[in-house]
Amino acid sequence: MTKNKDGMRYPSIDKLLSKIDSKYKLVYAASKIAHIIEAEKLKVEDSICVKSIGIALEEILDGKVKIDFES
Repeated sequence: MTKNKDGMRYPSIDKLLSKIDSKYKLVYAASKIAHIIEAEKLKVEDSICVKSIGIALEEILDGKVKIDFES
């Protein structure tokens, strides 16, 4: 599997917004997940992205994390 080193072209925003209905919520959730990945030095073997924010977005897209937002 080739790693994505070109920036934020993957995963697509359209697919991500099918998982979380707001760009603002998506940024907040991805930020929190990326911080956890960096703080705990987690290695995600099957990720395409190299950077923690890209990995976090992949995890959201794949449904590997559960995020509840208060109304």
